[in-house]
Amino acid sequence: MWHAIGHALSITASMTWEITWALILGFTLSAVVQALVRRSTVVRLLGDDRPRTLALAAGLGAASSSCSYAAVALARSLFRKGADFTAAMAFEIASTNLVIELGVILTLLMGWQFTVAEFVGGPMMIIVLAVLFRVFLRERLLREAREQAERGLAGSMEGHAAMDMSVQGEGRFVRRLFSRDGLTAVSHIFVMEWAAILRDLVAGLLIAGAIAAWVPDDFWRTFFLWGHPLAAKLIGPLVGPVVAIATFVCSIGNVPLAVVLWKGGISFGGVIAFIYADLLILPILNIYRKYYGTRMAAFLLVTFYAAIVVAGYVVEFLFGGLGLIPGQAAARIPEEGVTWNYTTWLNIAFLMAAAALVVRFLRTGGLAMLRMMGGSPDHSEHEPAAAHEGHHH
Repeated sequence: MWHAIGHALSITASMTWEITWALILGFTLSAVVQALVRRSTVVRLLGDDRPRTLALAAGLGAASSSCSYAAVALARSLFRKGADFTAAMAFEIASTNLVIELGVILTLLMGWQFTVAEFVGGPMMIIVLAVLFRVFLRERLLREAREQAERGLAGSMEGHAAMDMSVQGEGRFVRRLFSRDGLTAVSHIFVMEWAAILRDLVAGLLIAGAIAAWVPDDFWRTFFLWGHPLAAKLIGPLVGPVVAIATFVCSIGNVPLAVVLWKGGISFGGVIAFIYADLLILPILNIYRKYYGTRMAAFLLVTFYAAIVVAGYVVEFLFGGLGLIPGQAAARIPEEGVTWNYTTWLNIAFLMAAAALVVRFLRTGGLAMLRMMGGSPDHSEHEPAAAHEGHHH
């Protein structure tokens, strides 16, 4: 028994070590963008569902928070402030599925093909969803959803989503970034991002470690019809999201589990569909219900699922046709732990940078803000005075 638990934890620890620097890099870049782009600008740019607007929504989403809960809360906050609903959903999809850190981690744990597939499939999913919304989303349902959204029921990570911590003031991009306020804002957003995602990341790594250690590959091979290539390709994108909904892990926390499923025999498109389905896990469906009402939550479940499946098939057959699908045998579940290689050097460098940001965060009243992170969606529009020291000139 103890040996089995030890094995699961060692896989968890190895995976964690493998991706630490990439997470720090991703969250730092995301913090820089959020520190420089004002929330009001985002709302202004997302006023309709034209293709150009949706492309912009995807770009802004890709540059924002990668925690699924924060993304969902932020999408509602944009919708309430006047953003188009379809554009808000495109923003939400991009902010958990097209972020840099996800791409880097996919490359590290699974191979660059998955990263490319993710950036091909994500826009595909947004296009399919926009078409489905155009065809099936009735004005009445949208109106009900807006009334429910206006009630402002709390979901999760509300305070995090409502805070606009961008640095006001004039001056060029670089000057604003390296000003005292700029560095403070980046440190605050950086720590908030970690706080938002930590629970899911730890859960994802622990679940992946346990499944890798305890569930025999034969089980997955049977489940994913591994011996029947065409059937496996057809079933993969259909069952990938179902596994995701059942495992509860969101955001980047689902990549370690994707590695295990891929080794277990799920199809390439199935892996991508599994990763995209982090916006359909049960806790998030419950948040949609609170935010937009039961009917809209059901509508989102059906349309998101359809868009995910289509994106999974597109990726499967496009990459298969181009001969870009890597062999499942090449996938590895990291088990070697810490060795002197480039990962270790990168981790040391990035951990030092992270430590500097955390110190800055603590010295500039960050803790008061962290307490408000769960927050309610309405009164946290303005941060507490402590966190605001020096933000207004």
